[in-house]
Amino acid sequence: MDLKEVMAINMRRLRHEQNLTQEELAARAELSMRYVGSIERARVAASVSVLGRLARALDVDPCALITPRQR
Repeated sequence: MDLKEVMAINMRRLRHEQNLTQEELAARAELSMRYVGSIERARVAASVSVLGRLARALDVDPCALITPRQR
């Protein structure tokens, strides 16, 4: 699994855990909803700056978005 897929899975999981819509997350991170959706579908790779904005919006350490979960 590549890093885009790991981030997509973690971002979607964290967003759902916080009962946020993509639109709400996008607003918190000051990103477009379309861009957030593209990241969650692993269609685009987020820059380090965007990773930081999303982590801040989700109130998590940036590593939580790019670390694969252990099964």
